Amino acid sequence: MQDNSSHSATYTVACEDYVHVVEFSPFDSGTPASLLAYGGNQYVVVGTCLFQEEDTNIEGVEFNMLRAFHHEVRVDTLAWSPESQLDRIPTVRFCTTAADRKLRLLTSDLQDRHEVKVMEGHTSYINQLVFEPTEGKQIASVSDDHTCRLWDLDGNETTMLRLRSPGVSVCWHPEEKFKLMVAEKKGTIRFYDLVTHQAILSLDCGQLPLMSADWCLTNTIKVGAVAGNDWFIWDITRSSYPQEKRPSHVDKARLFRWSRVNEKLFSTTGFPGKVCSQLLIHHLGHPQPVMIGSTTVGAGLSWHRTLPLCVMGGDRKLSFWMTEM
Repeated sequence: MQDNSSHSATYTVACEDYVHVVEFSPFDSGTPASLLAYGGNQYVVVGTCLFQEEDTNIEGVEFNMLRAFHHEVRVDTLAWSPESQLDRIPTVRFCTTAADRKLRLLTSDLQDRHEVKVMEGHTSYINQLVFEPTEGKQIASVSDDHTCRLWDLDGNETTMLRLRSPGVSVCWHPEEKFKLMVAEKKGTIRFYDLVTHQAILSLDCGQLPLMSADWCLTNTIKVGAVAGNDWFIWDITRSSYPQEKRPSHVDKARLFRWSRVNEKLFSTTGFPGKVCSQLLIHHLGHPQPVMIGSTTVGAGLSWHRTLPLCVMGGDRKLSFWMTEM
């Protein structure tokens, strides 16, 4: 389905339940289609997405569900492993978190083999997690318990970094597996050397509460975040203070995500209101958002690996926005 209104999603896909989190895999799946997973109250659905921008024989979007996995509790966050691929012998691996403070590492061949490892250690809500992107042998998670923890694929906690406030975001350098970025609610973003476990650089947004931060993986000198109603952009080679700051959402900003194909393109979401959540797509060359969207009480935000397209979850649907930038 396509809609020409800038306030409506470019494409939508129907779901059976409310979607709490949605993530495109940032890694090549070995097929023309992109892997996508979304989580609901007691399940995770894994599928592939192909868009008409990638294949002119498709009208809009073609979503192919590969498998639905039972999940004991509501899915709050989800991260893909770089080991997920669909060519040769299909394998999917991803990790989830839930309100029971546990991580669940799921590995499946999409047929008979299906393994779940449960990792325990956090003592409060887990806000984000990420796989080490070069080999996928480690997972990092951040929590309201003022820690960032690293885990191996056997479910063992290998490292704990003590934070000064709740950890809200965590990102791994795309090529250097010993560099990790951790954002804290008090407005500080630190970069850690995982050999020494010491912070090597810190950024300050000067505003509370910092809700979400992201490392621009196409240009790793750039970091973005949202705090209060504003978004912030840093050039980490120039200053620990933001180069740019602008108001974004009237009601507090919730998430910040960089595009994976354009270092000047990023999106932010507001906190869900009574009826809907606002999505803003920004371009650093433009003073105003280049696209404004909204979806019914939306949740989650993720960018496609090769297209200037992002997705949000919502009530019984996925909503996709394509931008020309």
